[in-house]
Amino acid sequence: MLEPVAPGPSVVVCNTCRLGADEREDGEGRRGGALLEQALRDVQAADPKLQGVAVQGMPCLFACTRHCTVHIRAPGKVGYVLGDFAPDEDAARAILEYAAAHAASEEGRVPFREWPQGVKGHFITRTPPEGFVCT
Repeated sequence: MLEPVAPGPSVVVCNTCRLGADEREDGEGRRGGALLEQALRDVQAADPKLQGVAVQGMPCLFACTRHCTVHIRAPGKVGYVLGDFAPDEDAARAILEYAAAHAASEEGRVPFREWPQGVKGHFITRTPPEGFVCT
């Protein structure tokens, strides 16, 4: 059930998420999560400043009512689960820009004024790193 990945800053994307609230997949049978994962990889490949954050796909983050869900994490930092994204380039860029700022932060807290517009309103939960709780 668990597959090792390299430690470090990452965006874990649910690659089995629905396309949207009313659609499971597109006309070609592709799930929204798979499309978002590909968009993240495409945006990252085109922008060197976003390549310090790994894109890691996995099936089901168990946030099914909040389709196209990602978990932003880094060792020793507060993590965040975000959802309700369109599986497109704009969402992918906003997610990766936030993840890069998260990775550069001391504890995983990025000031609101620095959030890309595309992630505002998409936060579902925050998760403390092992051995800590948030204050």
